[in-house]
Amino acid sequence: MSLSRQHEMHKRRFSRNLGLGLVLVAFVALVFGLTIAKVSDDDFAVTTEEAS
Repeated sequence: MSLSRQHEMHKRRFSRNLGLGLVLVAFVALVFGLTIAKVSDDDFAVTTEEAS
């Protein structure tokens, strides 16, 4: 008796997990890209108040 045949439920689960993984990777890439764009902006400067 061979267990090599994959059940249809496992195929759907793998497909769903793959899709969710790709969405999460895209979200992380978006946040990373926005962070890099914000930090590398020429107008970005940390304002410090000098004590009088």
